[in-house]
Amino acid sequence: MHINVMVADASHSKYAQEICDEIYTSSLERKTGIANRTPEYIIQKMVAGKAVIALTDEGEFAGFSYIESWGGKKFVANSGLIVAHKFRGMGIAKLIKEQTFMLSRKLFPDAKIFSITTGAAVMKMNYEFGFRPVPFTELTDDPEFWKGCVGCRHFDILVSHDYKMCICTGLLFDPAEHLEIHHPGEK
Repeated sequence: MHINVMVADASHSKYAQEICDEIYTSSLERKTGIANRTPEYIIQKMVAGKAVIALTDEGEFAGFSYIESWGGKKFVANSGLIVAHKFRGMGIAKLIKEQTFMLSRKLFPDAKIFSITTGAAVMKMNYEFGFRPVPFTELTDDPEFWKGCVGCRHFDILVSHDYKMCICTGLLFDPAEHLEIHHPGEK
């Protein structure tokens, strides 16, 4: 079975409810802090070219992720990474994460990219892309971002700690920290 990972567009809006259902089911099963989103929100990301979707050659939904800019485009969040149950364990999450990361860098080349997660697999992938763990105070201070956490089962923990910590780990990729190394004698 071949999986195609691509930037989503309006033609993929028919998968929005399935994506939302998968996010909700996964949050219940894992008892983790995955914030729920509406189909309308998912469609908005697709139409704006700020989402990545994975589909089989037959058009079956396999996975999804999206990006959002914050703080005057100084920060970009990689969010909503989900792989449909049937396709887990096949390396699809890494393919989606890679495309989401590349889309973030293309649309917002100077922005700091961040992710908050409770998932060890997502943390591992982020480390491989050069992310590092950071306190929430190094992430965007844009209050609109934190409103997105309202749908998470652990939102009360975030609020009780004044939006400075929760059960999620904050991970940050700062392009300024990834300088190109020039070797002597190279042009």
